[in-house]
Amino acid sequence: MGQANELFVSLLPLIVLFAVFYFFLIRPQRVQAKRHKEMLAALKKGDKVVSSGGLICEIIKVEVEFFSVRLSDESNAKLSKNFVAYKLDDGTQAQ
Repeated sequence: MGQANELFVSLLPLIVLFAVFYFFLIRPQRVQAKRHKEMLAALKKGDKVVSSGGLICEIIKVEVEFFSVRLSDESNAKLSKNFVAYKLDDGTQAQ
């Protein structure tokens, strides 16, 4: 019984460290990834997004892996869904 107790006491710091990493690093990243995935699924024609490269685009067509987008100079391009950073809300429009 004493040997099992010593084993538990010696493993306790590792268990606490793993719990801290989970609640402060792993879990928030999973929540953020889930919110980003939901945001991508909810995007529709007319929404304005910012790409990972900083381009502000308006979605003109939703495709399976890409968005057809219009840039500010009226040129059209395709943007991979993997490179959409965030959606511009009405209150955060760029000037």
